[in-house]
Amino acid sequence: MKLCMIGTGYVGLVSGVCFSDFGNDVICVDRDLNKIKNLKKGIIPIYEPGLEELVIKNYKNGRLKFSTDLKMSVSRSDIIFICVGTPTKKKSNAADLSQVYNVAKEIRNSISKFKIIITKSTVPVMTGDEIEKIISQKKTKKLFSVVSNPEFLREGEAIRDFSYPDRVVIGTADRRANQILKNLYSPLISKGAKYINTSRRAAELIKYASNAFLATKITFINEIANLCEKINVNVEDISIGMGLDKRIGGRFLRAGPAYGGSCFPKDTKAIITTANQYDINLSVIKSVIKSNKNRSSILLKRVSEILKGKIKNKKICFLGVTFKANTDDMRDSSTLLMIPSLIKKGAKVNYYDPTGLKREFVKYKNVICSKDIKSAIAESDLIIIHTEWNDFKSINFKLLVKNKKSIIFDMRNIYSSIKMKKLNINYFGVGR
Repeated sequence: MKLCMIGTGYVGLVSGVCFSDFGNDVICVDRDLNKIKNLKKGIIPIYEPGLEELVIKNYKNGRLKFSTDLKMSVSRSDIIFICVGTPTKKKSNAADLSQVYNVAKEIRNSISKFKIIITKSTVPVMTGDEIEKIISQKKTKKLFSVVSNPEFLREGEAIRDFSYPDRVVIGTADRRANQILKNLYSPLISKGAKYINTSRRAAELIKYASNAFLATKITFINEIANLCEKINVNVEDISIGMGLDKRIGGRFLRAGPAYGGSCFPKDTKAIITTANQYDINLSVIKSVIKSNKNRSSILLKRVSEILKGKIKNKKICFLGVTFKANTDDMRDSSTLLMIPSLIKKGAKVNYYDPTGLKREFVKYKNVICSKDIKSAIAESDLIIIHTEWNDFKSINFKLLVKNKKSIIFDMRNIYSSIKMKKLNINYFGVGR
């Protein structure tokens, strides 16, 4: 099939590359000329394991193309995916849909035969209705069908999630469009993915409801971890005991820092905004947002307790600063709050992240990016394992840490507290 992905951000690029790897002809469109030039050279704008190899492979075999010409790309394609950003508005918690609607206006000027127009971007309920209204101002409805097809990709696991999804959600009442999309996704359906055809509005809400629920699971176990620390119980035992219940499941029940990234923070806010428009009180999700906002403050308090209130002039090392492993995404990472707060209290911070220097910390004179793990932890008074990269799972602290009084605060519970105690390492976890 001939596909056009409008937007080469996380969703558009990963989806387009994977579709091309399944044998489809895909054009990825972006107005950023430098990004398109780099993609043609195999230079990827995001960190995602395995993506670079797939881009190079499918670009060379001609199934994957990159362009800045939206009109030409749309005219040559049968299925158009809108994959542009929907960030939170600066002065409210609502999703900013300006990019989506601008693309819809450009699409309507570029179609002369039947096209399926799909919102892959995460959008509030009834966005599809508005897209349909925009396009139908100049085009008859016989020339297009607007469909909602939300993505469920985890950063760091996106290629696997696309290739082996739990479900494919298609929101449309158009039988023709539904059958075409079922054929498009047949390689995934044949591997066990559930194909769900629902209304367009339901598909839009499924995405938001899913992210809100996952955010709730993370926040829930973080609050249970707070209780565990007070009553001398290991939160990992709680997670295992709960997770083995098939009604609950163990995924997203790992205590640690606040949730962050490109989805959960903005999507929980956006669904609240939508509910407020209909005078519906989503009290559980509101509590989740509030609790997650307080999470970094709780962890900072724990840092202060570990250091017995003596933060000034302490050398504090962060291993990992992104919001999670296997990504370079800094959006809503808890380190954006924690590091400036520790600096303000007089600490000297250095960090090591496998994805390198972060521009967010360049402005702080007491923050240094180390070149490797060894130099990062060598002289540290406190080592904070913030992100669960594999690089951090088998560190020989006894050998590498020169400061024998150094303390480890493992925010991801990567290491065994029992083993650390046997090694005479001053070690603290979360919810233990």
